This record gives sequence, structure tokens and C-alpha cells, in this order.
Amino acid sequence: MKHVAVIGVGQTKFGELWERSLRSISLEAGIRAIEDAGIEGREIQALYIGNMSGMFTGQEHLSALAADMSGLNPIPTVRCEVACASAAAAFRQAYLSLLSGQYDIIMAAGAEKMTDLMGSGVLTTLMGAGDQEWEGSFGVTFAGLYALMARRHMHEYGTTQEQMALVSVNNHKNAVNNEYAQFRFPISVDDVLNSPIIASPLHLLDCSPITDGAAAVIMATEDAVKKLKIENPVWILGSGQASGQLALHDRESLTKIDSTIVAAKQAYEQSNLKPDDINYAEVHDCFSINEILAIEDLGFCKKGEGGKFVEDDKINTEIKINSTGGLKAIGHPVGATGIRQIIDIVRNIRDRGGIGLAQNIGGSGATCVVNILGDNYAK
Repeated sequence: MKHVAVIGVGQTKFGELWERSLRSISLEAGIRAIEDAGIEGREIQALYIGNMSGMFTGQEHLSALAADMSGLNPIPTVRCEVACASAAAAFRQAYLSLLSGQYDIIMAAGAEKMTDLMGSGVLTTLMGAGDQEWEGSFGVTFAGLYALMARRHMHEYGTTQEQMALVSVNNHKNAVNNEYAQFRFPISVDDVLNSPIIASPLHLLDCSPITDGAAAVIMATEDAVKKLKIENPVWILGSGQASGQLALHDRESLTKIDSTIVAAKQAYEQSNLKPDDINYAEVHDCFSINEILAIEDLGFCKKGEGGKFVEDDKINTEIKINSTGGLKAIGHPVGATGIRQIIDIVRNIRDRGGIGLAQNIGGSGATCVVNILGDNYAK
């Protein structure tokens, strides 16, 4: 089997970047990734970029703009869109292109500038990732959808609001030393439970914020890694992607996300690994309940035990989950999060070795991409 590695990473700070444009943050992330890889821009042969919606800024055709501003013309470029999983899909498409033998070095990126749109417009745009006819048109928001999932999980398994609050508490604690994070301050369980209700049982501090940001990685085939004499490649061991029902009312269960289960199974089988082999996981905690669902659906504990897994602090002892802050504290620029997750896995592996998993969800679970990376593809 051919092997592909991440050889360079770069990102902007995540947050409310009022003074920045979509163009400028995309350029910054790309330049940082190129510099980290130690290559010249002219060596990049293709570009895939995740971006959920041009409605945030009015800018479509972002892949062409990114290549133009980065001096990468005339390489082929593609914008990837699968809602909040757009960046992970861009990463996976770049990976598959490299495996095909068509290219040797590719940039995969993601960018979103969400704060240029007023609050109600942001909610409407985001809800485009759900079922507009049967959910959005009736006024439901994504907080509402995940609140329904939370209520059902509480009903079936006894999950508590305190356990969900601990997800946010842990992620804020992990973001304190992350220079790229939007929220670098600790919070308590009481802070979460006393924050305003957004959609019961979810409070404001159970929810990821509106965020601007961009992230990029440089990926290369094994032959290119050897030719470039890359000293610290991080290898892609497995990759999976799956889809599920768009609307909640069509699902067999509200307490699991089928796309995560299927995508994870693909990635585990390709890598010949199992959940117990994972040292670090970046999971899609757009709302605190979704981290609990991810812990279960990725196989880190049995279904229904995710809340207790968090309460017992196994997210720090048995496996490092969202060790840099997750979507909750780092921020969630929807088109960039999937690449940001990859970057944090790469940084963990560079520093400590081992194996990491990134799970990026689109919408309320209609899309999931799971990627597994490690310091040695022979594991």
C-alpha cells in the first residue's frame, strides 16, 4: 500500500477576527503550512479547501481565490462542502488524490469568516446544513436539534446536565495554554449551568461559538517525503467517510450517529487499529452532548456510558480527548475545524509520538469523516 504523510501545518488564531478578511486568513494559514513544511509553494501540485458557505461573506469560488492569492496558479483547485465536515473532507480528498499517484504534494485547507454576517443570518446559514424543508422552515436551530439528542440520551441512559457541563469545563481548561484558541479561560460546572438556556437542556456554555479562522496542511507521498528529507512526517494510517439521515425524524435512534460509527469502522479497519490503540482524539464537540456521543460512537466506551466516562475524567487519563480545547474553546469556524483538528493531532504526535484520531461531523450527523494518524505507518 502507498503511504501519505502530513509534512507541514499552519493556522490563524481562531476568534472574532473583525479586522481580517476571508482572503487574508486563508493566505496566512497557507503560508504558515508551506513554511512549516520547508518547501517552496511551486512544489504544491493541487489544492483542496473546505468552506461551508459563501453566504457568510458573499465569496464563492474560494479555492481559486486561495490559489491566486498564494501564488499557486495554475494548479487545479477544488472547494469541498459537507457542512461542518468540509475541511476534513478536503483533507480526505487530498489523501485519496495522493494515493491515486496523480500528485506528490498537495495542500489541504479550510477557512470560514462567520462574523461578517449578523446573528440571525448566521443561524439561517448554519441551518442550511440540516433539512430545510422539515426542520429549518419550522424554526428549529442546530442547538435545538442537539438538545433533542441530549434529552433522549438523558432519558435512555441517565446522562446528566452536570456531565455535559464537564465536557465544556475540560475543554476550556485545555485551551488555556493554546495560543490559537478563542476562549483561553477556565470555567466551572456552575458557570455552565448558570449560563443562559439556548435550547433546553443546553446552556450557552454547552455550545461552540461563532468563529473566524483558517487552517492548512501540506501532504506528501512517501517518495516525496524521502526526496524532501522530511524529518518528522506524520503518517495517515486510516481514513473513513460516511453519510446518514439528514433529518432527525428519519433516524432509528437519537442517541447515536450512524455516520460516525461507519466512518470510524472504515478508518480502524484500514489502519488495522482499534479504539484502545488511540492516544489522542479530536472529536466534534459543537455541543457538549456531541462529545459524549462521539466517545461512545468511536468505541472509547460502551453506548450510554459516555457521560460517566467524562465524569470519571477518562477523557484525560485513558485517552486525551480535545487536549487543546475542542470546538467549544478553540472556536468553530465551520469550514476550517476539520483541518484544525488534524493540525492538533499532528502537533501531539510530533511532540510525544503515538496515534491520534480526528472526527469531524457535518450538520447534526448526516456526514462524518474520521482520520487516524501516527508517527509510524508500520504500526
